[in-house]
Amino acid sequence: MASIRKFKKEINDVLSGIIEDCYACQLEGDDKTSAKAEKIIDEAITTFDELIAKLHQKDVEDQKTHLRELKALLNKNSTLLSGKLSKLTA
Repeated sequence: MASIRKFKKEINDVLSGIIEDCYACQLEGDDKTSAKAEKIIDEAITTFDELIAKLHQKDVEDQKTHLRELKALLNKNSTLLSGKLSKLTA
């Protein structure tokens, strides 16, 4: 179960880092940039909720495969959100 705890921490660290970067972007940008950053924050929160819900599924046959798929999903979504944020700050 330690790997689940570590993965929860990883999810939290990755997505909270993106959210913090969005807050910094909001402070530096104008209203239009701020609104777009707010949408990215909402997407990050939605991603967090979805990943935690999937992590707590009880009807999983192979736990290792399930965690591997969730890690891949986290990497994909965090890359997507970071890309949106970098376009916003560029």
